[in-house]
Order: sequence, then structure tokens, then C-alpha cells
Amino acid sequence: MRNHKLRIFWVELVESLYMVWDSIKANKLRTFLTLLGVVVGVFSIIVVMTGIRVLQNSMEETLSFLGTNTFQVTKRPSVIIGGADWAKYRNRKDITYEQALYVAKNATLPEAVAIEGWSGPKIVQFRDVKTNPNVFVYGETPEGFATNNWVVQDGRAIFEDDVEFSRFIVVLGANVTKKLFPNVDPIGKDVKIDGYTFKVVGVLKEKGGLFGSGFDNIVIIPLSTFLNLYGKNRNLTILVKAKSRELYNETVEEIVALLRKIRKVPPGQENDFEIESNETLIKQFNDLTFAVKVGALVVSMIALVAAGVGIMNIMLVSVTERTREIGIRKAVGATKRNILTQFLLESFLLSQFGGMIGIILGIVGGNVLAFILKVKPIIPYDWVVIGFLICAFVGMIFGVYPAWKAASVDPVESLRYE
Repeated sequence: MRNHKLRIFWVELVESLYMVWDSIKANKLRTFLTLLGVVVGVFSIIVVMTGIRVLQNSMEETLSFLGTNTFQVTKRPSVIIGGADWAKYRNRKDITYEQALYVAKNATLPEAVAIEGWSGPKIVQFRDVKTNPNVFVYGETPEGFATNNWVVQDGRAIFEDDVEFSRFIVVLGANVTKKLFPNVDPIGKDVKIDGYTFKVVGVLKEKGGLFGSGFDNIVIIPLSTFLNLYGKNRNLTILVKAKSRELYNETVEEIVALLRKIRKVPPGQENDFEIESNETLIKQFNDLTFAVKVGALVVSMIALVAAGVGIMNIMLVSVTERTREIGIRKAVGATKRNILTQFLLESFLLSQFGGMIGIILGIVGGNVLAFILKVKPIIPYDWVVIGFLICAFVGMIFGVYPAWKAASVDPVESLRYE
């Protein structure tokens, strides 16, 4: 008995699907206009979520620049949300060379403590060839190569003697090398930065980066040389590498304690500096994009509600146009459930078809960013499922009233309908 009922239900479902398809084919323009709202709504959700997911993946790959078990101490966060926060961080005291040196000399737990300053963007020149004005000059202590996860491909890194004697030597990033020395060995050559001549002693392995491989548009000089050229009274960054993951938290606590002491931060008062790692930077990025996600979702839901109203209107028009057809079906034995199923299916399929087009276009559109950033394209499967569920909800909710109205048509009156 149960199998018989299931067979009847399946036959009725297939018959309804055929009738829905015939109705869609008979009204192509109206169907297209109805689908357009659903397509736009779903597209706007999927394209934003795909694009943000691409950015997140790119960020996670790129932010490996800090290396394993490494964190940096900065005056302010890398990402600041809100004007009030900016004013708070702006008024903080700089991390001076003396403070950074105190931490480097007194810390006992870290494997390496580096002091870093930067300036830019600059132009680097070799003979008549110049880079674009997008190169940043980094002043580093020798430990900076380990804490920044820089790998020297050719030549050497910066040594203690280079810092002690303020030598005018430079290690080039991969993009700078490609631009200035496409077919020449750069080691031993002289380049100019801000009118000063530096001898190239090393070349970094290509690292890549977000928005145009920014982590390869760098040059590295000894910190002492950097401070002599660009000023000693400036804000610096302290980079710290823990000996192991197990000692990471203890290392952070030691560095915080030393810096609070040298900066004279009163007990109970919050730190006037920031501790950042790969994880905190990614969290800051996710916090920044959260508002974008919510905004896109709200706008998309408004568009989908408007599309749902459009579906309901079209279905009501369809019910009116097919009144006589409904009467004939009822006269030959169609039940109220058959009519209800037919029109609910039509609304559901219209919404799902529009959603499928919107999802495909959204994934393609979002992965345009992956192509630009040269990262692996992605498919946000969770949002694909959410998109289909939203479309199903819209189709069913806005299709109930037209379907109920169609199922409630009096067969006698409908047969007289002209």
C-alpha cells in the first residue's frame, strides 16, 4: 500500500514537472524577467563571498612572512577600524631604537630578536634603469632575515659587522632584481637609493604577496645605515622568534614585560604597543571584511525579497491566465493537491533556476580576483548550499499564495472563464 502511494506521488510529481516546463517555455520573456531578480540577488551574495574567500586564502599564504613561532611588536595595529581607535594609537609613543635594543639585549627566551625600520616607497636605480616608485627600504639587524622568513637566493645576508660599521651594502628583493638585472648577475654591482650608492651583496628568493607581490618590492640595508640616512628619532618594529611553539606564550610574556618596563607603563594599565602574529593579522583582516559580508547579505536579501514578490505576481497572473486549464484538469479528476503541487513546483523551480545561474555567475565573478592575484580559484561550497536554500525558501514562501489560489478555483466557474 505504501509503495503504491509512493508510485502515485512520483507519477504526479513527474506530470507536474512536465506541465511546469511547458508553462516556462510558453512564456519565455516573462520567465526571464522573473528570474532576473533572483539571479541578481544570489549573484551579489556569491560574488562577494567568493571574492572575500579568495582574499582570505591569499592573505593566509602571504602572511607567512613572519615565519613560524614569530611575532612582531609595533606601535599600532596593522589594521585599524574606526576613527576613534586611530586617534588612540596615533598618540602612542614611538618604539625607539634604545627601547628595542634594551629588549634585544635582555630577552633570554627568544631564538632571535630583530630590530626593523622602513621607509618608502622609493626608486632604486642601476645605471639608466629605474624601478617604479614602489620599493620599500628596510633597515635590519642580522636577525631580521630569520624573523621575516627571508631566504637569500644568491650572495649573502647582512652581518653584524655591516651594522657595526654602517656599511652601504644592500640585499635586493626578487622584483627589484628582475627589474634592474634581468640578464646580469647583480652581486657586486652598485645601485642608487635616494642618491646614495649601495653595493649589492645578496638577492632574496621570490616570496610573492598580496596585490602585486609587495613583499618582493623591497631592499634591505643595515639598520645603522638606515638610521643614519633616514633619522634616528623614528618608530621601529621589534620582531621576535620563539625557540619552539611550547615556549611561544612565555616568550611573548617576557617581551611584553621588558617593553612595559622600558616604556614605563604603570601596573594595571593596558599595553601602549601591539603584539601581532600571522594569526592576529588574519583575524584583523576577517574582522575588517565581516562588515562587507553583512552588508552584501543585507542588500542581497532585499533583492531576493523583491524577486520573490515578482515571482508571486507572475504566478498570480499565470493562475488568472490558466483558470480554464485548471478547471479542465479538475473536471477530469485532478485534486486540489495536484494543482497545489503544480504551482508550488513552478514557483520553486523558477527560483532555483535563477539561483543556479546567479551562483555560477557569482563564482566566476569572484574568481576573477583569484586570476588577478594569481592564486588558486575557489568554490565556496558552504555559500553555494546557502544560496540554494535561500532560493528554495523564497520560491516556496512566495509561491504558496498563488498555488493556494489556483487550487481553490471552482471547476464549474473556471470552465466558463473566457
